[in-house]
Amino acid sequence: MAGHASKEMKANKVDWGGKTSPFSVSYGKLMMWFFLVSDALTFGGFLVAFGLTRYSYGGAWPIGEETFDALPFLTGSYPLAYVALMTFILIISSVTIVLGVEAGHRMDRKGVTKWLLATIVGGLVFVGSQAWEWSHFIHGTNFGRVELSDGSVATAKGEFGKIHDFEIVRPGSHYEGVGTKITNDNITAEDGDLMHAFQHAAAKRKLSGTAGAMMITLHDGTVAKVNKEADKNLQLIVKVPGKEYAVSSAADESTRIHEADGSVDLYYEALSKGNVVYGANLHENEYGPQTYGHFFFFVTGFHGFHVSIGIILMIIVFINVLKGTYEKRGHYEMVEKVGLYWHFVDLVWVFVFTFFYLI
Repeated sequence: MAGHASKEMKANKVDWGGKTSPFSVSYGKLMMWFFLVSDALTFGGFLVAFGLTRYSYGGAWPIGEETFDALPFLTGSYPLAYVALMTFILIISSVTIVLGVEAGHRMDRKGVTKWLLATIVGGLVFVGSQAWEWSHFIHGTNFGRVELSDGSVATAKGEFGKIHDFEIVRPGSHYEGVGTKITNDNITAEDGDLMHAFQHAAAKRKLSGTAGAMMITLHDGTVAKVNKEADKNLQLIVKVPGKEYAVSSAADESTRIHEADGSVDLYYEALSKGNVVYGANLHENEYGPQTYGHFFFFVTGFHGFHVSIGIILMIIVFINVLKGTYEKRGHYEMVEKVGLYWHFVDLVWVFVFTFFYLI
């Protein structure tokens, strides 16, 4: 019976003989698809874990439009505007790589060069934008996150009053002269600038007084009065409940603590006690649970790493296009393989954007 089966297999001429692909796809493209499927499972696992973790925290989890509302070189609140711009740039770069692949099918070397270069520029802009987003996330907001007197934890929204100067009350080792005003022009490198010095002092319990009469102790022991404009529309958004204040609802601003409810006094009381956190790192997080910072840095960083690898691959392919390597081969399949990877990176970002920023 075994011999009979063997004869049937030899007689069957439609069986795959191993010489050409049964899917009419090259080995390189097939392996790229295998890699993308396995990588999709990796990202899928991360996002599922993120979703389950977020669900377990409930109202304490940060809201995207509250956390990511800044634009470079501009003041004010622009919820998700910069992240939306980043997403738009990445999607446009996916269009340009499609045009590059199409030009390769026509053996149009100039077209491939043009569209590949446009994709590289789009990728670099995206990575640069993500670096700025990380920098802003790490440094935090002007207000930070405070722990109120009842034990509740809240983030603050509003317009932080401009700090004009520090007026010396008692000189230290670096600053001299009672009544001398320390500005951004004459402040020492150790203190950085007025805002940095103010936040550093708040975190180190070196601020005292109330909103209109704050005193600061600088690194050299200088004690000075903080000349600062009043904050505008200061609202406290409770993330962790205390004895008196419940968690604020994201959909109902009336659940926040407003100025009429004493938000200003509560905020500056927390500052004077050093109960404030600015920005985010692997140890503390202004925006919410520390787990949120861990997920943000890992998942967006992992995606940024993929984008960076894609840019490097496209630069290598771009150089080969300029050298005429693919013209000599008679095809631009390498552009198509890099294009598959780039489309995957774009698609993954759509899910990352949805999970981290929109939901």
